Amino acid sequence: MSPEGSGPLDGIRILEVGTMLAGPYATMMLADLGAEVTKLEPEGGDISRQVSNSYFASLNRGKRSIRVELGSAHGQARLGELVAGSHALLVNLKPSAIRRLGLTYDALRRWNEKIVCVAITGYGLHGGDDPAFDYVIQAAAGIAALTGDPAGPPTLPGYSSADNSTGLTAALGLLAQIVSGRGGQIDVSLYEVMLSQLNYHAAAYLNEGKRPQRRPHGAHSYYVPAQIFPTAEGYLALFVTHDGFWKTFAAEAGVDGFELMAERVARRAEVLAAVTAALAADTATGWEARLRPLGIPAAAVRELPEALEASPEAVVTAGAFRLVGSPIRIAGYEPVYASPPRLGEHGS
Repeated sequence: MSPEGSGPLDGIRILEVGTMLAGPYATMMLADLGAEVTKLEPEGGDISRQVSNSYFASLNRGKRSIRVELGSAHGQARLGELVAGSHALLVNLKPSAIRRLGLTYDALRRWNEKIVCVAITGYGLHGGDDPAFDYVIQAAAGIAALTGDPAGPPTLPGYSSADNSTGLTAALGLLAQIVSGRGGQIDVSLYEVMLSQLNYHAAAYLNEGKRPQRRPHGAHSYYVPAQIFPTAEGYLALFVTHDGFWKTFAAEAGVDGFELMAERVARRAEVLAAVTAALAADTATGWEARLRPLGIPAAAVRELPEALEASPEAVVTAGAFRLVGSPIRIAGYEPVYASPPRLGEHGS
């Protein structure tokens, strides 16, 4: 049990051989919870340092950096020393590079039988080296085919959903194995994570033969109305998941009929037409102000700057950078958001 005020992962030491997003995001989440995370970087550093300072900071605050060439004999010896005193190593590289650099449990167990080795790859440690960047995975796993207007081309979400989701999944696997008290290899692929996140779509196809449909305005497959609607000014996300919500919404918006969910699903087009007409009577922010006090899930569509301005508690300072802080709130613990490390700041 951690003492009051300390991080739940205080004393946990994690090594990271991470590039760009998925791996560094996973370990940053752990660092925010008190783990000591050390990046092992080559001479040129994690390539995300070349993107921009704010990009690197957004994924690497509060970590240490050691410069080490893992492809050299000296680098391998240094890796062994670090592994001997660590709980876990997380890496996101191509499978061939992970093996070549000796970053698997089989290669490292001689230094520490209890080391937890987590490999983030595109298609699994045994899935080959095919290019597997976030957007490619979204296309391959069926995400893009579900996104966008049916009359237009498939669309990608405007952020790195596969990388971020895989990072969180890898962090979960890492912690689970540490809790078990055993060392071992954890294999997490972007492709399988995104298939997993298509859970109910996949289940409907596998068990009922229902192919997912791309619907206008991001409409939900099962709930009606649950999508984006135009209003007198701006767009509103409305998510009516049961008949109680519908009854309250319909009374406020002046919509008659369609009392049961089964009827709303069967008469989807009529329901959406009625709701669209009703919502034209007010603005998106006006509807949000009216519906939220009634317990109806609704939100005006905002751009990120507006969302950040409305959520000052989510913004933290890490050295010279303002960043979005950890979303995990733990009673009695406040993360210390330190600067991202300079390349090799903590040795070689």
